Amino acid sequence: MHRIGYILPEGFQVMALATQAVFELANLLVGQPFYAVETYALDGSARASTGLVLQAKPLSAHRSADTWLVAGTIKPMPSAPELIRLLSKIAARARRIAGLCTGAFILAEAGLLDGRRATTHWYWAEVLQERYPHIQVEADRIYIADGPVWTSAGMTAEMDLALALVEKDLGADIARSVAHRLVMHQRRSGGQSQHSEMLKLAPKSDRIQQALEHARRNLAQPLSVEELAEAASLSPRQFSRVFTAETGQSPAKAVEGLRLEAARLMIEGSRHPLEVVARETGFRDRRHMREAFLRGFGMPPQAVRREARIAPPA
Repeated sequence: MHRIGYILPEGFQVMALATQAVFELANLLVGQPFYAVETYALDGSARASTGLVLQAKPLSAHRSADTWLVAGTIKPMPSAPELIRLLSKIAARARRIAGLCTGAFILAEAGLLDGRRATTHWYWAEVLQERYPHIQVEADRIYIADGPVWTSAGMTAEMDLALALVEKDLGADIARSVAHRLVMHQRRSGGQSQHSEMLKLAPKSDRIQQALEHARRNLAQPLSVEELAEAASLSPRQFSRVFTAETGQSPAKAVEGLRLEAARLMIEGSRHPLEVVARETGFRDRRHMREAFLRGFGMPPQAVRREARIAPPA
């Protein structure tokens, strides 16, 4: 049996507890109690940011666990010294430990992230880096596993981290089945961005929004400025000017971002050959897509596929 221990600090964010459903469903799918989940708080109870008071086991009376998950708080705050002392002791004996959302700050206080890559909610990533310069903070990642220490972005990304833990333990098929039971659209890999391209562009006018929607639905097509301008009912010159003013990007740069996002999702969630992915998302060929991935993500498509642990077809 694999023991999972949750540590709830005062003011914890209740979304962290939702990840327990991942381990519950994994047990159901494998037909035996593979995971045993226990919840701890420093003094045996903790108040959530919503006001909910949860009774838990005193952390000082903890049993050994293979994996520990440390919940975050809405706003990072200094932890009780006793919590940090116990956490350091616990981590030394655990197989792995994870900071959920701003739980990364608690791991950092305990020195567990020194010299490691880590992430957290995008809103607090810069603060984490400033407070703890010995950490390599990657602000735009869903989750990161650096050896035995895991960290996740906020809220729903905690579910992705929990699913990744299940995949490590029980395999990709079980993890995908758990995600399906949870009615999750997809299980995102750790390298995926915390932000969607459409949300990042955030155009102010309906016309530019219509052009972007047209682009998103027709990524396999060339998508010239003239075609996008027609979708927005503007002249090409007007369209380029208004588009850049509203989104901060040129039409060509924005379309490449949409292509990259679509290609990454296909690579992470399917077994299609890279040539097919390139064609379906509008890149000239596999080489063109690779160049765009290196610019946009700092890694080639093959590395994204390896990170998602989906083997390409033979």
